[in-house]
Amino acid sequence: MQTQTDLSNLVIDWDMTPEDAVTLYLEWGNNSWYAEHKPVTGKHDFSTYFVVNTWSGKPELSLVRRNSEDCVELASFDLPEDLARDFMEEQGGNKGVYAPNEAIKEWLQRTHFN
Repeated sequence: MQTQTDLSNLVIDWDMTPEDAVTLYLEWGNNSWYAEHKPVTGKHDFSTYFVVNTWSGKPELSLVRRNSEDCVELASFDLPEDLARDFMEEQGGNKGVYAPNEAIKEWLQRTHFN
């Protein structure tokens, strides 16, 4: 399922992972000012990033925006079969929520963020 959204004006944090987002927005104070992602100082701080959810057994790619109060899905993308298969193999078939691998990031940048 692919939702169409104007993504051209969004600032994407290509290095944000689900783990980093939890540390920043749900466990305030767990990171250092010297870390790659600076600590959250209030509700106005947010990140926009991609996640791959494999709980259904098939990787589902979503663009999300998170702050300390909410996480909103902005768009979803159907992965090409080869990328989906390779991703599941890379994760050992495990269910979870993951950061996209480099192949998925390259595909996104080439097809949606030229």
